[in-house]
Amino acid sequence: VAGGTASAMVAAVVGAYDLPDLPYKYEALEPSIDAATMKIHHDKHHATYVAGINAALDGKDQPPIADLMKDAITGGVKGVRNSGGGVYNHDFFWVEMAPKGKTGKPSDDLAAAIDKAFGSMDGLKEQWGAAAAPAARFGSGWVWLVVDDAKDLKITSTPNQDNPLMDGAEGTAGIPVLGIDVWEHAYYLKYQNRRPEYVSAWWDVVNWDQVSSWYADALEGKAPQF
Repeated sequence: VAGGTASAMVAAVVGAYDLPDLPYKYEALEPSIDAATMKIHHDKHHATYVAGINAALDGKDQPPIADLMKDAITGGVKGVRNSGGGVYNHDFFWVEMAPKGKTGKPSDDLAAAIDKAFGSMDGLKEQWGAAAAPAARFGSGWVWLVVDDAKDLKITSTPNQDNPLMDGAEGTAGIPVLGIDVWEHAYYLKYQNRRPEYVSAWWDVVNWDQVSSWYADALEGKAPQF
């Protein structure tokens, strides 16, 4: 399991948010995501967000990271939106992926919801690719599959480290059950400017067992917790 040393360095004070270990080796998601990208993305970028939220909340209450999301934009606490969002989004990202052969498949309920919302899995992937394209999400950000207030699946996207749990975030509010990081640091070493190629390859490592579990929780109003 990767990231243990980086985790120990970040979690320097009791109660601080820490950098979680990856649930697989750096190279486990190849060829979709290369080992060098995983190491830099996790050990450097994610660690920076962890350090940022610890600094922002130094001496203050540090609730579960998911509990900070609702007011991250509107609450006015400097650092919570970008650093706190970065921690939550990356905690989410690592867990929603798995090595090929260990990704499972959508539950019957999730598969039915995908068919209802997008016509088919291919329809989901087509609309997802359109939302993730540079022309649609210019610059840095994320694309999400959310369960909205009507308990329907919707695709949305957010800039920077915002996410659909945040009041005031761009796009459709809802509980995220799937998300892809389209910041360049998530793919540039391997794909350079070919973001659509990265997005297409990423489907091979989506952990459908985890996504299905989050979908069941989202129908009951529960967001992923880390």
